[in-house]
Amino acid sequence: MKLLKWGLLYAAAFLAAFVGSALLKLNSDPTHGKYKAHWDDTVGKVYTDLPYGTGAANKFDLYVPADHSQESYGLVVYLHAGGFTAGDKAGDAEMLQWLCSKGYVAAGINYTLFTEENPDASVYSQSEEIKAAMPYVAEAAEKLGYKLDRMAISGGSAGGCLALIYAYRDADTSPVPVKLVFEAVGPGSFYVEDWGIFGLDQNAEAAAGLFSVMSGQTISPKDIASGAYLEAVKPISADRWVTKDTVPSVLCYGAHDKMQPFAASKPLVAALEENGVDYRYFVAEHSGHGLQNDNKVYTAYLDAVAEYLDKYMKE
Repeated sequence: MKLLKWGLLYAAAFLAAFVGSALLKLNSDPTHGKYKAHWDDTVGKVYTDLPYGTGAANKFDLYVPADHSQESYGLVVYLHAGGFTAGDKAGDAEMLQWLCSKGYVAAGINYTLFTEENPDASVYSQSEEIKAAMPYVAEAAEKLGYKLDRMAISGGSAGGCLALIYAYRDADTSPVPVKLVFEAVGPGSFYVEDWGIFGLDQNAEAAAGLFSVMSGQTISPKDIASGAYLEAVKPISADRWVTKDTVPSVLCYGAHDKMQPFAASKPLVAALEENGVDYRYFVAEHSGHGLQNDNKVYTAYLDAVAEYLDKYMKE
């Protein structure tokens, strides 16, 4: 019960702080409409709440372009934020519409959230749901006449973490070849020393509780002290799956992030650098989790996303 308590306390803190910081970005548009699309039937169509499993959250929305003339299409998946405890694909409609307006099939995927009603949910179980959803997304697109031959995966915060895991850990099993990942403020590594903003480097019990909830495995304070926990968190640690074959990556983090510790982005960037991966890493020097104080950096991040989509997702 103590381990679950620590996990629940962290989840509540993460969600409260995320919502508070993210609202600033959501209520403004630093790009002045550059990455928003006019949306109607001449641009595309959305199919909502398509099932990919038996769980209540196992649904996805599929956005398909009005243009049916291409022999094949690229798929871009965008996974929602919410601290692994909240959020919904519907909140990313503007991003998905913009992607679809660029000629991509776009998909937003829900996953089972960690709540008191779903205490067995974890980052690991959520990553497995995303993996399980992909064949259904591809099949739905092809039934509608959109053959997919390449994909990018992306997201923000919790969704960014899940996008990284899929792109690095699960790309080899993807029904559509993964060509790119882009994400903002998603946890990319789980080392106790990098999560010191929560006191985990000084409190083995708290570290064991948080990492147990996130990994879906029972981790003890002794495991934290000995380093044995590293094997348990490997399945959710994107940095541990980076190789020389890892797909190009565009990342953005806030230097004053109090939710996804900024320090936790460093092992991921180091792994990308060490393996010679084509990546771009943007740091919002004056911002926290919502990237709210660095509009120029946030816009530069989106510009790089557009550049990499053109480079790696075109026929």
